[in-house]
Amino acid sequence: MHLSLEIFPPRDDAQQATLEQCLQQLASLQPEYVSVTFGAGGSTLDRTRSTVLKLRQQHGLAAVPHVSCMVPDADSVNRMLDEYLQHGIDRLVLLRGDRADEHEHTGPFHYAEDLVRHVRQRYGDQFAIEVGCYPELHPESSCAQAELKYLKRKIDAGACAAITQYFFNADAYFQLLDDCAAAGIDVPITPGIMPITNYQRLARFSSMCGAEIPRWLGKRLQSFDDPQSLREFGTDFVCRLCERLLQGGAPGLHFYTLNRAGATLDIVNRLLPDRRRLVRAG
Repeated sequence: MHLSLEIFPPRDDAQQATLEQCLQQLASLQPEYVSVTFGAGGSTLDRTRSTVLKLRQQHGLAAVPHVSCMVPDADSVNRMLDEYLQHGIDRLVLLRGDRADEHEHTGPFHYAEDLVRHVRQRYGDQFAIEVGCYPELHPESSCAQAELKYLKRKIDAGACAAITQYFFNADAYFQLLDDCAAAGIDVPITPGIMPITNYQRLARFSSMCGAEIPRWLGKRLQSFDDPQSLREFGTDFVCRLCERLLQGGAPGLHFYTLNRAGATLDIVNRLLPDRRRLVRAG
């Protein structure tokens, strides 16, 4: 089973220390790769690059950088990708990305399909390219048909796989697969998984990205008086979700770790008890 993880680049020394501890623990899961996000408006471009290189050099983990359309020019993308190839990094997650403000984006790439096409035209098959998709629709999409059209454009431009935004309704994922098959989209689509550890934070993230928290689940999460009980319930729920997805044919799981190891370890160790490799002391 394909297992991948996502982290974000640290902004300061304290976040760096937290990430280092997280990576030491997550490495025991032997993920296929760890992807590194690219901040709104391209705000973490340099930090994404340095984090990607550290993953390979210091932790021995396969690193996959996110690259978004929020870049100033094509030359900056080319220089960045040239460097990645020099370090043996041959897989990318290409996204439109979030705009830092409401001003019109003036860079060379307006949509993810434009960025995918540019990478394919310049680099051929040197990179494996993954893109994002939304079982419950991107916040800016008008309908499911429009969402499917945009995904197909990214695949036709050269993407070879997709990762979904997180969701809590397995039927939304399976409906996406059915819709993709009907539209002639035949690439692996890996479900994105968000561990549940904090309801307020989850509700805030979900409102921004369009992920729906089912009413019953939201009410249940709000009813817990202590964090540990909420986390235990959240782990049980997400484990059942993952089991259903894998039984239904999902090619793997992609965990949004938020630079914390505990919840992801709990879920994966329960799902795949033989996956974890003990790390030697010292």
